[in-house]
Amino acid sequence: MIYLDHAATTPVPVEVADAVRNALVEQFGNPSSQYGIGREAKALVARCRESVARALGCEAPRLVFTSCGTESDNFAIRLAAWQGRHAGRHIITTAVEHSAVLEPCRQLEQEGYSITYLKPDKSGNITAAQVAEALRSDTVLVSVMLVNNETGCVFPLREIADTLNAAHSKALLHTDAVQGFLKVPFRADTLGADLISISGHKIGAPKGVGALYLGERVRNPRPLLAGGGQENGLRSGTEATAQLAGFAKAVELRGANLEASLAHMAEIKAYALERLLAIDGVTRVGNGNAPHVLAISLAGYPSANVVEDLGAQGICISAGSACHRGKASHVYEAMNLPKKVKAGVLRVSFGPETQKSDIDALASALKNHRDTRFPML
Repeated sequence: MIYLDHAATTPVPVEVADAVRNALVEQFGNPSSQYGIGREAKALVARCRESVARALGCEAPRLVFTSCGTESDNFAIRLAAWQGRHAGRHIITTAVEHSAVLEPCRQLEQEGYSITYLKPDKSGNITAAQVAEALRSDTVLVSVMLVNNETGCVFPLREIADTLNAAHSKALLHTDAVQGFLKVPFRADTLGADLISISGHKIGAPKGVGALYLGERVRNPRPLLAGGGQENGLRSGTEATAQLAGFAKAVELRGANLEASLAHMAEIKAYALERLLAIDGVTRVGNGNAPHVLAISLAGYPSANVVEDLGAQGICISAGSACHRGKASHVYEAMNLPKKVKAGVLRVSFGPETQKSDIDALASALKNHRDTRFPML
């Protein structure tokens, strides 16, 4: 198998699987229990929090563990709406956010909130000037992702934070950094965002674990889940110690060789651009500069057919976010791409394990698809 869909999920290294197994079999105690094995589990959770917080660039108490990036996004949006409930009911986000942001925003619309959806340019980019123009006195939240999961565009979060500060806005700034964490350089303590969502399975951790950073401007947050008071009272429920152990180990492995990994992925992406754009009919979509995501289009050839054909050959790519499940991408729709280009968009995404030989196989299979299949558009 040739796996080129790292933006959807990532392989789990053996060391991470071993850490998960150890937490399941050897350190299986409930962290709230007062005897020895419970205290060991509690200490494990504390070490995991320290490891992830260190990689994110924040103090450990500012990190709340969740079950995934989607939960982190939902929690952040609801938390910001609650904090600003007396200040206003206006939210700014983008038309190209992950559905984990768009859907809770649509729910808030049904509850009487006004949502401004910023549209990208044809390259897929969003600017701080757009945020400034949309900002109102009753804006309580600005939610802009750090890296778009379908184009690889890196959005200017620091500039957006500076824009809000210059306007003396009380709005909280949230960023879905699921595709940015350990993929592009940033630190929570300098990015300027008040709320940062991350996920484990995008960096080699098991599925089912994520985290939310809460900055200093987040005051008296309303709990997501009420109950036994875990996660500093913000998300009650027995901690998923095995997933947390895997998350921490994955962070450790990525962090140990981060600079080299990012350079390797950037080199692979440059090589992929060279090989794939040499195929007649293939064009680049957007100008995303994240090192691990590349969007292209084989115009006239429906992407679902290409993905299925290549998948039968053991080559895994996607037609966009895995969460679309075959539906048309709202990201490419928002970019106002020509119909044939939009219908033929493919997302290729890389990891530290990706080799140039994987790109060679993809280029060969894509060229063969073009030469042996008739365009349907």
